[in-house]
Amino acid sequence: MMMAAAGPAEAGLAAASSFSQEKTPIRWPKPIGSPVLESIRPVIENARDVHANVAKIVEVAGWMAYEELPMPEYHLPLGAGANNPNEAIDFIMVADVVDTAFTDFTTDVKFQVDYAGQHWSDSEAEFACIKRAMDQGIPILDGKYLAQLTRPEMAKIFAGNIEIPMLDEKLELWRQVGAALAEKYDGRFHNFIRSCSPRLYDNGNGMVERLVKEFPRFNDVSEYDGNEIKLYKLPQLGLWFVYTSLHKSGEFAIEDIHSMTAFSDYIVPVGLRLMGMTTYSQALEHTIDTHQLIARNSPQEIEIRAHTIYATALLAEEINKLREPNEQILIPQIDARIWTHYHTTNWPHHLTKTIMY
Repeated sequence: MMMAAAGPAEAGLAAASSFSQEKTPIRWPKPIGSPVLESIRPVIENARDVHANVAKIVEVAGWMAYEELPMPEYHLPLGAGANNPNEAIDFIMVADVVDTAFTDFTTDVKFQVDYAGQHWSDSEAEFACIKRAMDQGIPILDGKYLAQLTRPEMAKIFAGNIEIPMLDEKLELWRQVGAALAEKYDGRFHNFIRSCSPRLYDNGNGMVERLVKEFPRFNDVSEYDGNEIKLYKLPQLGLWFVYTSLHKSGEFAIEDIHSMTAFSDYIVPVGLRLMGMTTYSQALEHTIDTHQLIARNSPQEIEIRAHTIYATALLAEEINKLREPNEQILIPQIDARIWTHYHTTNWPHHLTKTIMY
């Protein structure tokens, strides 16, 4: 993706934070019908190491509202699924299953690959590897193939500058999901998607609801102070990619697309931190800046992810107050704006060894 120019509050921005243990007022975004946004309230109200700066969010909205902030149009690499909507769904969702951890946890080197005359990095490198496998005649979109995949085959598919991080975990995920697809949906994700309600949430039959129920790898939840926190990064992200790739052609619709939140990962928190919309405790900043691992499901990790969802939701709401009715944006457009600016930078992000993002 092309990187847009930095906004006025980003140019030359220093990373120093003004974290304070004093609680700042929390202004909750209006409900959007998302159980994800609803579930994170206990984290935002009781966080110890991450705070949201509401005043800064309003300030950033004051200039970001006048950026274009287009609806992303994700083009799958090298024409994958260009003339076949079902193949596009299969490609995106198969990739989504293993769309996790692209930075080596020891060396801090990002996974990259050169293919078809282009250089690909991070998750885009993963997509390129899957297209390369397709070009080599590997039936990589078929769950029956994925269910029987071996480690040497997996390593060959993801040959790049380094061994793709968490290769063994990714292999197991493809095997599990492939077996479930082969058993119920003739091996294809598009058969699963087409069997769902055209909504994210619909009394248990929505696409997100069924993804997290039928495929445990998508059940991205954590416990914080006894509360279940729903984060749902990958189930939402996969469906967002499908939506932005196919909705213009009328091949795919999500009736409650407004219920989608940000995709809480490693990269978006970097942008929020650099622009001052979130601040971290000194201890957490030191942990991140020195590339130390933060445990999965630890309070710090949950607070980083929950504040990503909260800050982007409030930012989108504030931006929409300043835009015309026909220029209203969705929260994932904010996610895309921040991710595209920071995913290839070397600013340190938190490191957590997890299959969820």
